[in-house]
Amino acid sequence: MLGRVANTIYWMNRYLERAENYARFMDVNFNLSLELPPNEQEQWQPLVVITGDWELYQSLNTEVEKNKVIYFLAFEEQNPNSIYNCILNVRENARAIRPDITKEVWEQINALYFLVKSDVRVKQLTDSELREFFTEIKNGCQLLYGMYDATISRNEGWNFGKLGQVIERADKTSRVLDAKYHLLLDSPNLVGSSVDLIQWAALLKSVSAYDMYRKKHGKLTPSGIAEFLILDTEFPRSILACLIIAEQSLSTLSGSSVGFNNSAQKQLGILKSQLEYIDIHDIIKRGMHEYLDDIQCKLNEISLAIYNSFFAIGTQQ
Repeated sequence: MLGRVANTIYWMNRYLERAENYARFMDVNFNLSLELPPNEQEQWQPLVVITGDWELYQSLNTEVEKNKVIYFLAFEEQNPNSIYNCILNVRENARAIRPDITKEVWEQINALYFLVKSDVRVKQLTDSELREFFTEIKNGCQLLYGMYDATISRNEGWNFGKLGQVIERADKTSRVLDAKYHLLLDSPNLVGSSVDLIQWAALLKSVSAYDMYRKKHGKLTPSGIAEFLILDTEFPRSILACLIIAEQSLSTLSGSSVGFNNSAQKQLGILKSQLEYIDIHDIIKRGMHEYLDDIQCKLNEISLAIYNSFFAIGTQQ
């Protein structure tokens, strides 16, 4: 497969996962804002911070307000990571590789494209209409995941797509967990309070982990939730589970299941092994924010190594 085509498939899936995660974050935050005191900055600023676009937001807005944050994350053309731009990038990438995807996948991508291109962006939407929009984005992305898995052969293209999806998913899980530890509580006295537990429950719901967590662990505890989202090997949105899936696809693409054939395989294997042989108490002792920040940096390095190992070579041919 040409490096250009592989790179396009990889990023098409990363953009799709990013759009769905943004819709998740904002939808859950609506519920959270109904149960907490009316402090817009405290409730909505963390959403911008976890995306890594806080400086851009500040350059475009003078204050933190619910409507401004929602517009910035969902519809802002100047935000390259908004849902609007992510879906546009998904379609543009899909158009470039149209022969490599199926009719069903292409039609569902177009359905998402026309949803974000409609006049919904310029309307003054009510809260219920916005939540309906986020639900349509989530359901549309999940339908596309199903079509992609059900209709695409498990070839190189599929593995590059899966690799992009789970790398993006691991990054977003780390960021939403980091935001809870780093930003949401103003005082240590609030740890363990009803406000704290409401926020932890909302965090689980934002990554669709609430039901599976309660089934496995029952009681909501910060360390239990952190362990579930970082180290659980069975929940598909945990960081470690994402890395396990990524390693499987990368091993197939590299032609080696033992050792490593390239820098991407080496770096991913090292990070996965580190998570496999650490427990949550070691992470907390080291510092949750510091540990998650390190994971995010390593995921960025892995993404760069994937480019250098597969896509850059193909571009030069």
